[in-house]
Amino acid sequence: MSKICPLFSSSSGNCTYIGTQNGGILVDAGASFKGICEALLRAGGSIDEITAVFITHEHDDHIKGLKTLLNKTNAMLFASQTTLEALERLDKIPAKTTACVITDSKIEVGGIVADRFATSHDCNGSSGYSFILPDKKRVAVCTDSGIITDGMRRAFIGNDLVLLESNHDIEMLKRGPYPPHLKMRILSDKGHLSNNACAGELNALLNSGTTRLILGHLSQHNNTPMLAQATAEAALMVNGAQNGRDYILTVARPQNNGVTVI
Repeated sequence: MSKICPLFSSSSGNCTYIGTQNGGILVDAGASFKGICEALLRAGGSIDEITAVFITHEHDDHIKGLKTLLNKTNAMLFASQTTLEALERLDKIPAKTTACVITDSKIEVGGIVADRFATSHDCNGSSGYSFILPDKKRVAVCTDSGIITDGMRRAFIGNDLVLLESNHDIEMLKRGPYPPHLKMRILSDKGHLSNNACAGELNALLNSGTTRLILGHLSQHNNTPMLAQATAEAALMVNGAQNGRDYILTVARPQNNGVTVI
């Protein structure tokens, strides 16, 4: 039986745990090493079982605890070529770490088959990931993208569960305290997905067989869990689908999230 838990999910820090009978992996390490260890224990996991860390991009809310984690474990590191180069410049990769470029070819680690897809963010080589787990369950994790591309949509097809960014409510962002240049960055094609943009993808996901949905990377200043969930459920209700009957949708909190078994 496989499980997934967004240990941290917000504009302040992101780290997602995927656990199987063979061990576990992390997508991003955007919290302190101590915080990640404690969150793993709450999720029924352990830092000792982590065989690999997949980094989406080099922004601090995705790599804050990475160097310490790699120093204190034997976890392998996977990322795009340009992301690995950025992590090297930032001195985030210890000499002892096995760092691997993940390209368009699938790789296997700890019985988990991983595949990378490109996202549209304001850094080169930003990534999302899809995984085939030992029990044949499929999971995709996708945050930090200003738009959904056709390549991303192809990567979503056939997944049992998709964790998708629902970062901001557009009107809250426009009225909020951020300076104009930051608002424009977030709203751009290389920024973050709004609630509406996320919701616009959900019917296609449901129609392709995805019945578990997690909304992640919510802005703590420009969104609320209630708004994100209501926007998503309203989009799915257009085709008569109801949460808890036709699908299970949850909203990731900034931390201390419950485990989803798939």
